[in-house]
Amino acid sequence: LEFRRVLFRSNAENVGAVIRSAVGLGAQAVLTGETSSHPYLRRSVRSSMGAIYKVPYLASTDLVQTLRQLAAHGITTIAAHPHGQARLLADASLDADVCIVLGAEGSGLRPEVLAACAESVFIPMQHEVDSLNVGAAAAAFFYEAWRQRRRRHTRGVEPDRMDSPWAD
Repeated sequence: LEFRRVLFRSNAENVGAVIRSAVGLGAQAVLTGETSSHPYLRRSVRSSMGAIYKVPYLASTDLVQTLRQLAAHGITTIAAHPHGQARLLADASLDADVCIVLGAEGSGLRPEVLAACAESVFIPMQHEVDSLNVGAAAAAFFYEAWRQRRRRHTRGVEPDRMDSPWAD
C-alpha cells in the first residue's frame, strides 16, 4: 500500500516531521518546491529520524511546471488548503496516484501553485481553530491516503490476514 508522492515547502523542522509521516505512512517519493527548506539539513534529518534516506527525493526549481508534468503523467495533484472551494478530506479520493501538496505555515500555498493543483482538500476544524500545524495536517492527509488504499486492497480479506503498518 503506497501513495505516490508528497510535496511541500516549509522550515527545516517541519520538513523533517512531514517526511517522517509521509515515509511512515507509505509515500513513494518526496518532492520539494523552490521555497522549501532542504530535507538533508541536519535539523530536517533529525526531525525525520532518518526517514528521508528511505525514499527518493527530488527538488523542483519550478513547482508549477512540475505539478503540470505530474498531471500529464496521470498523477492527481491535491492541495492541502483550508480555505476557498475545497473538498473535505474524508471525501477526497486518495487511493489512486496522487501528489499531496502542502504549503508553509502561515502563508500556505502560493496562488499559482494552488491553481496548478487538480483540487483543494481541507481538514475540518472546530472551536474556531483555523488550521493545524503543517506536520499534523500532513500526518492526517497521509493517514487518510493509507486508510483508503488499505481499504481498497483488503476487500474480501479476513481482518486477521490484513497487513498492518504496526505489525512486526
